[in-house]
Amino acid sequence: MAAATASGFAARLPWPNNADLHRTSKSSPHFQIRISSSRPSRIRAPRCEIAASQNSAQAVTIGSRSSSALELLKTSSADRYTKEKSSIAVIGLNVHTAPVEIREKLAIPEAQWSQAIGELCALNHIEEAAVLSTCNRIEIYVVALSQNRGVKEVTEWMSKLSGVPVSELSEHRFLLFNKDATQHLFEVAAGLDSLVLGEGQILAQVKHVVKVGQGVPGFDRKISGLFKHAITVGKRVRTETNIASGSVSVSSAAVELALMKLPEPSYSTARVLVIGAGKMGKLVIKHLVAKGCREMVVVNRSEDRVAAIRGEFKDVEIIYKPLSDMQASAGEADIIFTSTASETPLFLKEHVQMLPSVSPKLGKRLFVDISVPRNIAPCVSDLVTACVYNVDDLKEVVAANKEDRLRKAMEAQTIIIEELNKFEAWKDSLETVPTIKKFRAYAERIRASEVDKCLSKMGDDISKKQQKAIYDLSMGIVNKLLHGPMQHLRCDGSENRPLSEILENMNAINRMFDLETDISLLEEKIRAKMERSQK
Repeated sequence: MAAATASGFAARLPWPNNADLHRTSKSSPHFQIRISSSRPSRIRAPRCEIAASQNSAQAVTIGSRSSSALELLKTSSADRYTKEKSSIAVIGLNVHTAPVEIREKLAIPEAQWSQAIGELCALNHIEEAAVLSTCNRIEIYVVALSQNRGVKEVTEWMSKLSGVPVSELSEHRFLLFNKDATQHLFEVAAGLDSLVLGEGQILAQVKHVVKVGQGVPGFDRKISGLFKHAITVGKRVRTETNIASGSVSVSSAAVELALMKLPEPSYSTARVLVIGAGKMGKLVIKHLVAKGCREMVVVNRSEDRVAAIRGEFKDVEIIYKPLSDMQASAGEADIIFTSTASETPLFLKEHVQMLPSVSPKLGKRLFVDISVPRNIAPCVSDLVTACVYNVDDLKEVVAANKEDRLRKAMEAQTIIIEELNKFEAWKDSLETVPTIKKFRAYAERIRASEVDKCLSKMGDDISKKQQKAIYDLSMGIVNKLLHGPMQHLRCDGSENRPLSEILENMNAINRMFDLETDISLLEEKIRAKMERSQK
């Protein structure tokens, strides 16, 4: 769930007066931050205006017309941001914080994930990004150069993308940073944050984020590492606990919900129509068969997928119908399950009004829509001849086994905390990478300078063979001198050295050689963003 650990972020954050802090689950020591738009929000930081201090900027201009943007930043009132470390953040809305009518406006189709990553990383304060968009959630994971500014930029991007005002987004979004954002994704991958605890499909969706992100600029080391570690967590939780036992998917819950709404709890006589034979649709069919359904009609764009499903369930009559027959097939069905990727409703009010009535015993035609965006228009619910359920209505099924859910979640939390500590150690070890690069560059500058001096003193008579010998000698000396310090800066598992010692070594080398890694790293990030924006 939208979680902020009480001992971590929740305990440290200077809560604004209008922050609504509530626990989302008894099984997890997690909280959710929701900022109301009706009062001023502390999360919105002032803009970073480099020219805000005109006197400072003028002084730099007079001193050097060629001063870089970075130098202006250092000497302006924004100097404090050069020392701000980048943060992992998640800005999202899910089934626990926002209704489906809001989530469907923000849903990002898989085909657009790569484009979304590019747009997010083009924002001024975003380095890396990933998109997790499912029927139950839309979550944007980023590495932000500035925490507050990054959140502001991403929220405005989400507003522009969806047409939902920032004020309305702020009512439903949750914000988590660093360790709390990491723990949230681990819980998502483990199925702890799902509407149906332990559902397996969410882990496959997290894996797909990594698959789509491979090679996409902006899906880089930290975000990629975060999602890959989340997959490890999801696998461990499902292997070492029984969280995946029982009815553990949105599709199975949908089948269970429809069964609860039938006059007789049986699919043996009900006329069933499934629209969509993708991953979700196939799972619906699978669970319908498990619940005793022996005949159904499946409407899909092509027959290939339906034929493959039919091959898996040879004892069940699965009748294929093309999309052009959808309306006619709906008229012959008592229960209609929809699970397509259509961005517009398949059934409007006027479509359903034209359908013939179902049997008096059933009373109303049941629509179970597990698609986001929704396949059934909300106005269909106004008809007395139809009863419409969407993914948010599955909570009724979930509530039936609440105590068992909480017990399983507690077992999984132990694994999550263990893996969280491992990931944090890996992430902290990345801090030494800039120091290693700068230290080697520092030594190389000295080596090259001294070799040039030596060669100039020796005159023009020196042969190429002698030049190479001098060059090789200088490289050998530098590499041998650097070997020891480099070994004490690396955190690759080859040395049984605690992380605290490695970071202590890093800080000592930074001080002794005045490497200024923070400023240099910022300069590299600014340059990278400028190059990316020019492509």
